[in-house]
Amino acid sequence: MNQNITIKDIARKFKCSPSTVSRALNNNALINIETRKTIQEYAQKMGYEKNTISLSLLQKSTKTIGVIIPSISHSHETLMINGIQSVINKMGYMLNFGITNEKHQLEKEHLKRFMANRVDAIFVSVAFETSKLGDFSHFKDIQKRNVPLIFIDRNVHLEESISFTVNDFKGAYLATKHLIDLGRKKIAHIKGPEGLNVSEMRLMGYLKCLKDHNIEINPNFIKQADFDIESALLPTSQLFESENKPDAIFCSNDYVCLGAMKVLQEKNLRIPEDVAIIGFDNCPISEFFYPPLSSIERKSFLLGEQAASFLTDQLSDMDNRVKDYRTVFNPELIIRKSTVS
Repeated sequence: MNQNITIKDIARKFKCSPSTVSRALNNNALINIETRKTIQEYAQKMGYEKNTISLSLLQKSTKTIGVIIPSISHSHETLMINGIQSVINKMGYMLNFGITNEKHQLEKEHLKRFMANRVDAIFVSVAFETSKLGDFSHFKDIQKRNVPLIFIDRNVHLEESISFTVNDFKGAYLATKHLIDLGRKKIAHIKGPEGLNVSEMRLMGYLKCLKDHNIEINPNFIKQADFDIESALLPTSQLFESENKPDAIFCSNDYVCLGAMKVLQEKNLRIPEDVAIIGFDNCPISEFFYPPLSSIERKSFLLGEQAASFLTDQLSDMDNRVKDYRTVFNPELIIRKSTVS
């Protein structure tokens, strides 16, 4: 089977013009239905494939969407991508991925590569280093080139931007209030990376809830970790080194909870009797922790799905597309046995 057969080869076979073959392959009604069927069957038999590069140049669309995310190790990112794909694939688009590992330079390089490959639009979950540096010039360059740019999960402060995010402040408030409602008074918080907007919003939600319920804020009860299991081990141990120990912990995400729970169990502390613990993300494995983990549901799949639906609407009418739009999803408290026995 000749995988490199062209429209011209098929035209020679049937002694007709390449334009006639092209119309037949695209099921154009101007071509007799029997002729269409004959040409299509022959093309399939010979392994003909459309020249998508030439077609994209003609249509000024590559039918590809760039997606830049910090990692693929967390279920939150995976669910967002699944939500995006559920819409994008139906519209005939393919996703092109770039993983930043939270690095600013990698984020810039991925954007440059996407633009060189002429993607139709880009989704970005901003890297931690980018947020910390406050350098958003590479995003502004994309906007100037009139390529749709949509921020998902993590937002940036630009005059005009499109974003789909979760209300991290409200989620943290819900988590902290749940612990207070259970009678916990000494609530610790293991926060996410310094300078990252989602980390700061969750810290602010935690602090505001304590203040609203007249609970004294203890700076020693606030520790910092990354969004992974190992980084939670030391800060959790530090929380229990002094005589004034917490009776509850709100963690920046579920993976941090898993690390914290390991430490608690090694110290023979019962969960939730001695220490209640709650996370953020409601990752699919949370209900399989021991004990099952209470968490904040971020609506990850829905976020990706709605961001993709918004984008496809924009791509269908580029002359009138929206350039400043924000959607913020409300999180949901999921209660399991790590807080209520």
